[in-house]
Amino acid sequence: MSNELDPLSLAIRLRAPQTLQKEHSTPLYLTSSFTFDDAEMMRAAFADENDENIYSRFSNPNVDEFIAKMCMLEGAEDGFATSTGMAAVFGSFMALLKQGDHMICCSSVFGSTFTTVTKFLPRYGITCTLVAANDKEAWEAAVQPNTKMVYLETPTNPQLEIIDLEWAGQFTKKHKLILNVDNCFATPLLQRPVDFGADLVIHSATKWIDGQGRVLGGVIVGRADLIKEIYLFCRNTGPAMSPFNAWVLSKSLETLDVRMQRHCENALQVAKALQQNESVSWVKYPFLEGHPQYDIALKQMKAGGGVLCFEVKGGVEAGRKFLNALNMLSVTANLGDSRSIASHPASTTHSKLTEKERLAVGITPGLIRISTGLEKVTDIIADIEQALAAAAV
Repeated sequence: MSNELDPLSLAIRLRAPQTLQKEHSTPLYLTSSFTFDDAEMMRAAFADENDENIYSRFSNPNVDEFIAKMCMLEGAEDGFATSTGMAAVFGSFMALLKQGDHMICCSSVFGSTFTTVTKFLPRYGITCTLVAANDKEAWEAAVQPNTKMVYLETPTNPQLEIIDLEWAGQFTKKHKLILNVDNCFATPLLQRPVDFGADLVIHSATKWIDGQGRVLGGVIVGRADLIKEIYLFCRNTGPAMSPFNAWVLSKSLETLDVRMQRHCENALQVAKALQQNESVSWVKYPFLEGHPQYDIALKQMKAGGGVLCFEVKGGVEAGRKFLNALNMLSVTANLGDSRSIASHPASTTHSKLTEKERLAVGITPGLIRISTGLEKVTDIIADIEQALAAAAV
C-alpha cells in the first residue's frame, strides 16, 4: 500500500495480505498457532530471524493489522496490542520499570490507573509521585535521581484537564525520562502525542476506537526500542489481544474519522446548552472558551472530543437522581460508544478513592460525565435537561 495516501485513507485501505481466496475484507484468523514448512523455518522464527507467526499470544494477522493501523495513525514506529486498556497501562509500566525505580504520574487519571500506581506498583518496589495536572513547579520538584517515566492523560479522566504536550515533551527530554501518554479521550484523530515528544502512547481501544461498546482491547505504540521490551514482557506474561477483537477494532478504524466528527459536534452543542441550565454549577469541555486550558486545547487538538462533564447542583443525591431520571442516555461505566452515556464518577469509577483524593483531582460530589453519542443532538439535550429538572425536585 502506497505511503503517499493520507493516514485517514490508510486506516481504511491498509490490511493483512490477501489470501488465495481474494477476499475483499480481511478474514478472521481464529487459530492458536501457526505451522512451518520445515524445522529450519521454525528455528529461525523462534530466533527472530524472520517474521513468521508462531503463536497468537505472540502475533496474529488480525492483531498485526490493527497494530499497523494504530502506528500509522499515531505516527509511531511500532506497537503491541493487549487484551484491555489497563493491560496496556500495566504492561508499559512493568516492562520498563524495575525495583528501585520512580515514576511521576498526573494525579488526575482513570481510577484503575490511580490504584495501580498507588497500590500495586509499590509492591514491586516501584514508587510514584502524584502531581497536579498543570502545576509545572510540582512536576519539576517531583524529579528524583531514580525517576524513569512520566505518565499522564490529556484530556484527563473525568475532569477534562488539558496538559500542554509540548511542555511535557520538553520537560521529559530535559530530564531524560520516558514520556508515556494516555491518548484515549482524544484519539489519534484529534491529537498525536508523538508529534510533541511522547515516547509511548496508550489507548483503551474499548472506547472510541471500537466506538460501539462491543469488545475490549488496548494498544501501546511508540519508540521501537521501548516497544521491543514491552513485546517481550507481554509475550511472556500473556495479556494478548484476541484475533476476533482485533478484527472488530481494525474494521472500526475505517469509520473513526466520520464518527469522531459527529461526536465532537454533538459534545460541543450539549456543552453550550448546559451552560444555560440553572441546575448546573459549571460545565467543562476542552473547546468551550471558559475552559481553563482552552488555548492549549486549541494548540494541540483538532476538536474537543466526545466527553464533557458538569456539576449538577445538589451533590451526590442530585447526581443519583439525575442518572435515575434519564430515559435515552445509557447509565454504564463505559464511554466512547455510538450511544450517549452518563456516569457519576464519585460513586462509580473513582469510588475507591477517598473523598479527599477525589476532591484533590476535581471530582466533586455532583460531577457528571457525559460521553456524547451519535444520536440526534436535540434528543441528547432534551433527555439531559429533563433529567436535570427531575433531579432538582
